[in-house]
Amino acid sequence: MRAAAERAELPIEVDSAGTGDWHIGKAPDPRAIATARRHGLDISGLRARQVGVADFRAFDRLVALDRSNLDVLRNLAPGDRRAELSLLLDHAAGRQGQDVADPYFGADEGFEQAWRDICAGVDGLLAELAGQASL
Repeated sequence: MRAAAERAELPIEVDSAGTGDWHIGKAPDPRAIATARRHGLDISGLRARQVGVADFRAFDRLVALDRSNLDVLRNLAPGDRRAELSLLLDHAAGRQGQDVADPYFGADEGFEQAWRDICAGVDGLLAELAGQASL
């Protein structure tokens, strides 16, 4: 999302966090690093963090990759939140309500499929944000 926003010259702040605490401080999965590298991005320096209540106040949007994580976000959200909640594929034409499949326990091809799904959602979300910026 960050790289796509930069290419689109859309000045937005992008961050990433998980809903669980089991990967805090760890680098991305080596298969995710390899997939991103094949697409021209180096994500090896990223480290996981857990979403917190402050994120609902700091960001305009919190976007989940699947319904399970969206449910966690809805349960964690404070009453005074600023952030809108959505699924990433809600922003891809014809994909509303769909999950990005978690490739973690599958074959390496799952990371390529996740990449394609994430790119579809990111492209749609960036188009929405660009449209709002021009208003």
